[in-house]
Formats: sequence, structure tokens, C-alpha cells
Amino acid sequence: MNIAIAILGLAILILLHEAGHFFVARAVGMSPRRFYLGFPPALVKVRRKGIEYGIGAIPLGGYVKIPGMHRPAPSDVDVQLGPAIKEDPRVFPKAARVERALESGDLAAARDSLPELERAVAAAELTPAAARAAERCLTELRDGLGEDAYWRQRTWKRIAVIFAGPGANILIAIALLFIAYLIGAPGKTNTTVKRVETNTPAQAVGLRPGDTIVEVNDRPTPDFDAGAAATPGASRCQARSASATCRSVRCR
Repeated sequence: MNIAIAILGLAILILLHEAGHFFVARAVGMSPRRFYLGFPPALVKVRRKGIEYGIGAIPLGGYVKIPGMHRPAPSDVDVQLGPAIKEDPRVFPKAARVERALESGDLAAARDSLPELERAVAAAELTPAAARAAERCLTELRDGLGEDAYWRQRTWKRIAVIFAGPGANILIAIALLFIAYLIGAPGKTNTTVKRVETNTPAQAVGLRPGDTIVEVNDRPTPDFDAGAAATPGASRCQARSASATCRSVRCR
């Protein structure tokens, strides 16, 4: 049960972390492509205003996709389209045109050449693995060359989106501490011993469940706070057992 609670808590923290990235990205004008409860692949999904919302098959947190996390590079095209070019050389001229544009830094030309490359990949006869790699390459090129790509945004926007994830976790931690402070310790606190763990100083000095600590170092302990204040450095305490008999117990 404890392990299940820990996994659930971790999943919620990851979900809130990703939600921080997602909502701040939208707030600063970026357009995330996906937001899932859980990790892909999606079991259920729906598209609204260009964003795909879904429930992932792996229920461990959340997933958000922000387009264009890095600037497209010629090596991306070369590596990811390599299998497709090997299986169908007709893809090569279109891929080379995009590569040359990226090498020269002409992103507009690369974006204009992308539709031809997409058509060439669609017409190519590829194995499933090569087709998946080619589609992934095309998706990353579309995202990276788009005007709303992450790498194109102003520095303060990029910092805000990246910090939003850990920032959400920090705010949650502060909120939980504040709630714990307001609520206090669980249950009604008093000076009655509820249980005594084995191999602890409490067991060594002879405290037993049901004992009530009435005095520590000659200082009365009418409530829990008084007992807690008197305990540090204590060498002797007096406990009253359940039968109402008082006895002195050496604390160390």
C-alpha cells in the first residue's frame, strides 16, 4: 500500500510539473502540440484549437509536447531520413534541398522546400521502421521551422516555460507545508505514550504504552507542548502508568 501511495504521489508531481510547462507556454503565446494525462501512446485523445489532449497508456504522470525545442540542423535530416533514402533514392533530391537550406541558414527556403519532401516521403515505398523515422523527421522539421517554435521565442519566454515545471513543484511543496502547519500533527496530541518502538531510548528507559509523562526534570508536563519543550537534554522523567501509579524513569 505504501509503495502504491508513493507511486501515485510521484505520478501527481510529474503531472503537475508538466502542467506547469503547458500552461505557462500557452500564457506566453506558444502553442503546445500535446498534453496527456499519463505517457503515450494515447488510449483516448481529442483535438481542440490545435492541441491534442489525451489519456496515455502509461499512468505515471503527464506529457507535454512543445514544438521546436531545438533549431533544426542538417544532421537531423541526414540521420533520420537516412533509412528512407537508402530504401527509396527518390527521396534524396528533396532531402538534399532542405539540408542545403539549413546549412546556409536560410530557414525560409527550408520551410518552402518542406512540402516537396513530404510528398516524396509519402510516395516512397518504405518499410514501417523507415516510414516512422521519416515521419518523425518531417514532424520535427515542421515544428522547428514554424514561427511558434520554442527556440525562436524571446529569452524570457523560454526561461519562463522551462522554469514553470520545477516552479510548480516548488509551489506545491510550499502549499503542502503551509497546510501541514495549519492542520498540525495528525490526531489529538497529548503526553500519553501510544506505542514504544523496539531498540529505542524510550524502550531502554522502560516506558510502556499507556504511560503518561507527568514530569520531566522536575518540570510538570500538563500537555504535549510542555513535554516537547522539556525533553531536550532531559536526564530524568516521571511517568504515571495506566494503573495511576507514578514511577521515576531515567531518560538516559
